[in-house]
Amino acid sequence: MNEIEYLADRLLMEAGLLRVSDIHIVPRKNDAVVRFRLDGLLMEKATLTKETCERLITHFKFLAGMDIGERRRPQSGAMETNQQGEIISLRLSTLPTFYDESLVIRLLPQSFFLPQSQISLFAHSTNILLSLFQQPQGLIICTGPTGSGKTTTLYALLRICQEKWHRNVITLEDPVEKRIDNLLQVQINEKAGITYAVGLKAALRHDPDVIMVGEIRDAETAKIAVRSAMTGHLIVSTMHTKNAVGAIYRLREFGIPLEDIEQTLLAVTAQRLVDLLCPFCGEHCMPVCRQYRKVRRVAVHELLYGSALSDAICSVQTGNKVCRYYTLENIIRKGMALGFLPAHTLTVVKGGEK
Repeated sequence: MNEIEYLADRLLMEAGLLRVSDIHIVPRKNDAVVRFRLDGLLMEKATLTKETCERLITHFKFLAGMDIGERRRPQSGAMETNQQGEIISLRLSTLPTFYDESLVIRLLPQSFFLPQSQISLFAHSTNILLSLFQQPQGLIICTGPTGSGKTTTLYALLRICQEKWHRNVITLEDPVEKRIDNLLQVQINEKAGITYAVGLKAALRHDPDVIMVGEIRDAETAKIAVRSAMTGHLIVSTMHTKNAVGAIYRLREFGIPLEDIEQTLLAVTAQRLVDLLCPFCGEHCMPVCRQYRKVRRVAVHELLYGSALSDAICSVQTGNKVCRYYTLENIIRKGMALGFLPAHTLTVVKGGEK
């Protein structure tokens, strides 16, 4: 094993042990830096020479089946690694920068699934989500920014659907992040003509009970999802909106009539990942401490369903911006009052306001 192979293996091993989500290899004017994204925060891991950086990126590109001779255009690739008996899928992305090519590696442990007890900070929210996923038909939308754990939460709930309630679950994903036995997982491939809309139409002919659509990103997918929810299927999907009410406005932008939204929409959940208060460090957990804590972050959910959802739909119809329900801010304040969350957690939903 040469120096570059050893360096690559060491980075992947350390990232796996720390449960890092991403590895960044960033070129600079005179050197390069390796950063780990740990619990949403970027921490500097090592400094490399320009030559070592180039060789390291070339090594990863070769392993992922990417074109090692092409450095002027962005590329993406995938590979797997075995770290201490655990299979970790890696998604690689290169980007040409002013100084040189940079590389980001997303780590996706295949054997880790969120247990039911860790789906949400409060068991009451988990129980509501479970009751919603037992419904025979309707549309459930999970919203939140990138990296808020939406897919991880949906995987946990869909596994319960299949294993405990013996339902036929089909997922449409771009890309498939984790391979799960007994779920039918479809990889979206727009170049081959398999879009979310095409995949959803085909999945409806496959006797599904539950269909997960990775993301509602256009009007065609939104209309088919709503139509599917009307015809006796439970449709679960994600959107990128600021809060739960925002999903109703987004469906309206896609041309969905309010009457159809009222008939099909079961619930909207807005999710954020928040740090748990460290019992040793207090407000700000040290990186060394993070390595040894089994549970460091947890999801909080803003749930819009039942009469509160009906009121929200009415407020959209009348143009009344005021809609009263239990928001993310309320839930985070409750977590802080009970000593679960640090005081700075409110910045997650208030954009830096105190």
